[in-house]
Amino acid sequence: SVLKYESEMGKLSHAYLFCGPRGTGKTSCAKILAKALNCLSPVNGSPCGKCDACRSIDDGIAPDVLEMDAASNNGVDYIRDIRDEVNYTPANLKKRVYIIDEVHMLSSGAFNALLKTLEDPPEHVVFILATTEFHKLPATIVSRCQRFDFRRIKSDVLAKRLLYIAEKESMPLTEEAASVIAKQAQGGMRDAISLFELCSAGGHDVTAEHVRDVLGLTGIEMQYKTAVAVSRGDTSSLFSLVAAVDSSSKDITVYWSELIGFWRDMLVMRKLPEEQRTDYFDCTEPEMRLLADAARRFTPETLSYHFTLL
Repeated sequence: SVLKYESEMGKLSHAYLFCGPRGTGKTSCAKILAKALNCLSPVNGSPCGKCDACRSIDDGIAPDVLEMDAASNNGVDYIRDIRDEVNYTPANLKKRVYIIDEVHMLSSGAFNALLKTLEDPPEHVVFILATTEFHKLPATIVSRCQRFDFRRIKSDVLAKRLLYIAEKESMPLTEEAASVIAKQAQGGMRDAISLFELCSAGGHDVTAEHVRDVLGLTGIEMQYKTAVAVSRGDTSSLFSLVAAVDSSSKDITVYWSELIGFWRDMLVMRKLPEEQRTDYFDCTEPEMRLLADAARRFTPETLSYHFTLL
């Protein structure tokens, strides 16, 4: 809403900094902002998406919107080239926009060169910097940008979006499968869509069982059985459970990661009162019952100790 207001009122910053985990929309938002800055027929601050400026940016052929990946172009010479270019007025658009992805990868010399450009940029130039590792940026760069933080997307929002995509593309996807994929995406929309594409390859119906097979997941039932066996000191069952995972199509390293997540959930279950738990779990009601039954078998202190071991 802040960016929309600034675009509509023409009160633009010369440099924006988008921070957040991968797949949360930083680069996509940067391209939308580039269109909003150059749109010939904006609608309440938003780009129309139909004019020549918007279409050229969408097609990646706009000479005045330049996108670079600092992971592969992190040298001082590259930034110096940009510093030389900014003095020229845009060729076709109103603003020349530089989108620098993973900006934290720039060398110290490149940061110094960029800093000089940010200190006194021409009116027709806007920089949009994106990073997944904000803590690696020099304070001098951060202080000259308008900062926006992108958060991980909640699993239920990811799942709804996957179901929407599946409907539009006429791809069979069950609600349970969408929830499983969303949970594995860990808040990243791009990861969620990539996992969905992986699971739907070959024209498969995307069910929860198929998703678990493709991703090597064991499911909460196996995690629950493991927790019960640990609580009882049942070594024989533990060996059988691990052998079952190892001899199946499941991935033993994924199983271990799932156990860490399950123990974390049990610890949260024991530590927080019931009214505060909903924000911390991506579980269905049956899964919550299994989790609660497993958690009651341990003291919080034991779970903390186990968590450290895991």
